[in-house]
This record gives sequence, structure tokens and C-alpha cells, in this order.
Amino acid sequence: MKLKEWSAFTLLGLVWGSSFLWIKIALREIGPFTLVAFRLLFGLIALLAIVRLQRQTFPRDRRTLLAFLFLGVLNTALPFVLISWGETSIDSALASILNGTTPLFTIVIAHFWLHDEKITLTRMGGLIVGFVGVVVLVSRNAGSGGGTGNSLLGQVAVLAAAASYATAATFARKHLRGQRPLVQATMVVLIADALIWLIVPAADRPLRLPALPLTWLALAWLGLLGSCLAYLLYFYLLNAWGATRAALVTYVFPVIGLMLGIIFLQETADWRLVAGSLLVVGGIAIVNFKPRLKPASAAIATD
Repeated sequence: MKLKEWSAFTLLGLVWGSSFLWIKIALREIGPFTLVAFRLLFGLIALLAIVRLQRQTFPRDRRTLLAFLFLGVLNTALPFVLISWGETSIDSALASILNGTTPLFTIVIAHFWLHDEKITLTRMGGLIVGFVGVVVLVSRNAGSGGGTGNSLLGQVAVLAAAASYATAATFARKHLRGQRPLVQATMVVLIADALIWLIVPAADRPLRLPALPLTWLALAWLGLLGSCLAYLLYFYLLNAWGATRAALVTYVFPVIGLMLGIIFLQETADWRLVAGSLLVVGGIAIVNFKPRLKPASAAIATD
């Protein structure tokens, strides 16, 4: 893999991994649907400016537009709302860890959707380890009094977002391979933002517009970096590496999210949070582990 690709991978992990912190900050003043609407609006304005500067053109055939509509819902609108809503009842660190299960979902979905992404015994072992990690994380709130239902629903929402990301990545690899990253990012954000703004008046009641400077800073960060820059990097990696490899960026999320949540939001970490996160990351690592094969010449020499 090229240095350019690894640099994009690292930057994307840092940007998206810290997004959970900014989501938590913005949710102190506004609702989750309003947050997503403004976040995508900032990102869309930046993307359209880049499109104009580069004089890019958008696809117009029905099949491609329908594919982008599907991707806009499953890759952006739905998971963004689920994660933001989930963080109204769970810590940002936990949200980042649960979102790290995206590669596990990708392996399962790709097995049935893509002919060259079949599940092996090694991958099955990783799936089991990752699932145990999720169970350990969810058990932090099971059986406790007060707010347990909301917390469990928040965790389920983030897990559903991870499954949505995995489905979208597999779909994009199958149906939109070869599309330019800028066009992919802009089309997806445009469609998702239009849908969210239609829902906001009914979804967030009473509707509260951001007023605090810190909230606007969070929204600008989530839009310009967490949506515009991140999607350009993500679709670049998706085209270069494929769905499974691109999903590996979520390796970085638990580490970044856990550290930022504890440092800036005074969120607590107990043994289940640490053990669960290690199991999730370990499961993902096992799923994507590929032993290095010996060169043919070396194998002959040892016979």
C-alpha cells in the first residue's frame, strides 16, 4: 500500500475518531436531527465550492442517481442520525467503540453480496471475538436502574449505524466503483442533507437552533472536516482499497474516542469498557489478518 493511501487512512481515522467528541458537545444545545442537518450543510457548501473550482460534472443517468440515493441514505443520513441520537444517552467513547464493529458487519454482508469476500474460519473466529466484546460493552448498563432502556437503545442505535455503514460500503464497491471521490462525496452529502432537512421540523420538537459559539464550532468542525474532508478521504480509500480494507479505518475510532471522552468530557472507564474495546479491536484484527506467504524461491530452498 502506498504512503499516500496510508496518510489518507491515518488522517481519516483521526478526523472521524474525534467526531464523537464534537457530536457530544453539540448535543448539549441542539437535537440530533438538527445537528446532522447543519453538519451536512457545512460539508455540502465546502464540497460544492471544490466541485466548482475543479469544474466537475455529476452523473445524470437514472441507474447511477438511484445508486447515489441509496448510498446517501445508508452511508450518511441514517447512520449520522443514529449515532447522534445514540450519543444522547451513551458516552462518546462508547459510541466510538461500538462504531468500530463496522468491519465485522462488512465481512458478513460482503460474504453474501460479493463473490470475492467470503467468510473463512479465521474471519469467523474474529466475528465471535468481536461479538463477545460488544456483549461485554452492552453489559455495562444491563441490570442497572434508571435510564437503562435509553442507554441500551443508544448502544443498539450506534450498532445499527455500523451495520448501515457496512452495507453502504459493500454497495458502493459493487455498484459505484470507479466514480470520482469528489463526485461520490458531493452526491452523497447533497442527497442526505436534503432528506434530513425535510425531517428536522417534525423530528426535533421543540426545534432549537444553535446559539452558543462552541456549538457552531462543533458543527463547523463536523461539517468541514468530519463530512467534507473525511468523505473525500473515505471514497478515495474505498476506490483504492475496497470495502473491507477501507472499513479498517474504524480501528482508530475506539482509541481516539476513548481518549478524548475521558480527557475532555470526564467520561469514566471501567474494566468492561477496556476489556470490551480490546475484544472488539482484537476481533477486527483477527478478521483481517492475512499471514505473509513465503517467497517461492525460499520455499524450494528449504525442501
